[in-house]
Amino acid sequence: MTYVSPPDFVQKMIDAGHSKVLMSTRDTIIRAYMAGAILALAAAFAVTVTVQTGNALVGALLFPVGFVLLYLMGFDLLTGVFTLVPLALLDRRPGVTVRSMLRNWGLVFLGNLGGAVTVALMMSVIMTYAFQTPPTDVGARLGEIGHARTLGYAEYGAAGMLTLFLRGVLCNWMVSTGVVAAMMSTSTSGKIMAMWLPIIVFFYMGFEHSVVNMFLFPAGLMMGGGFSLGDYLVWNEIPTVVGNLVGGLLFVGLVLYATHARTGRSRRAVELERLEAARRAGDDQVVPAQAGALAR
Repeated sequence: MTYVSPPDFVQKMIDAGHSKVLMSTRDTIIRAYMAGAILALAAAFAVTVTVQTGNALVGALLFPVGFVLLYLMGFDLLTGVFTLVPLALLDRRPGVTVRSMLRNWGLVFLGNLGGAVTVALMMSVIMTYAFQTPPTDVGARLGEIGHARTLGYAEYGAAGMLTLFLRGVLCNWMVSTGVVAAMMSTSTSGKIMAMWLPIIVFFYMGFEHSVVNMFLFPAGLMMGGGFSLGDYLVWNEIPTVVGNLVGGLLFVGLVLYATHARTGRSRRAVELERLEAARRAGDDQVVPAQAGALAR
């Protein structure tokens, strides 16, 4: 069987978080850079498919190809380390501290940003013939996305900010579920299938992914989107990063850790202990019948 039980894959999650914290700066940056670049290419692919077919569902169905590839090659996304690394800290693994966790997050953020912006520049050159012509339909769509998902939120003030934050939460709930789902199988095909499903949900629903946005918005700016760098940072990237952290850690990492790595005592075990204490106290008439029922 290729299925890995929850207690076992949660231990894999903790081990993965531990190894990422202890990784060298060089390797952390390289793996994060490549993850950002591959995810950016997948986003460009999905937007192209959506524009050309007029069907957003087709783009969403195909987008997970990038996530699958980067995971199988052992590259790291910010959304993933938000979920995995804190578990190693909670488990008190040697060498894992708050400082080392923040270091890992910072390096992965920079690496993802570098990879995504590199692809944004390449795609912008391709879609404008090195900025000599107006952008293609896909390039124009990237500019529209940037405008709608910055100034579109700003138009509603605090309500827009809350909406943006919650879209970030829901995004990494799904994306980190994909990361964890890959650990549920020991076969490549099982990993791919398990990863694919939650990633479709996040992309089609329009949730906010901090690394995908590192491509979408710089590309939109390069191709004449009607928003500024400040709009992007304040009305998208920063709240999205916070939302991704909360979603991945709270709804995936901590939940699985609490119930599978630090499993609560069953009611049967508690009751058996109570009956044993009663037996020792001399309540011999009640205990045997109750203990026998519990044992069954």
